[in-house]
Amino acid sequence: MFRPKVPTMPQPTGLVAPPAVVEPTAVIQHAPVSPAPVASAPAPARPTMQLTPGAVVALVGGGTAVVLVVGAVLVSMLLAVAITGASVAICALVIRSLIASEHRR
Repeated sequence: MFRPKVPTMPQPTGLVAPPAVVEPTAVIQHAPVSPAPVASAPAPARPTMQLTPGAVVALVGGGTAVVLVVGAVLVSMLLAVAITGASVAICALVIRSLIASEHRR
C-alpha cells in the first residue's frame, strides 16, 4: 500500500521514424593560408572636439544642477524615512501607555 509504483515507459504511438544512419566523414586538413598583406594606409584623421569657454561653463553648470537635484531627492527620502520612524515610535509609546494604564485600573 505504501510502496511507490514505478511507472512503466509507454510505447510510442503513431508513426515512428527509424533511426537515422550516420556515416563517418573524412577530415581533410588544408595548408594554412597566410592573409594577404594589407597596404598601410594612414589612419583617418578624427575631428578634434574643441570646447569653448561657454560650453565648459554650460557643462559645469549642468553637472552641478544634476548633483544638487539628486542630493535633494536623496536627502528628502532620508528625511521621510526618519519622520516615519519617529512617528511609529511615538505611536508605539502611546499605545503602550494606554495598555499599561488599563491594567492599573
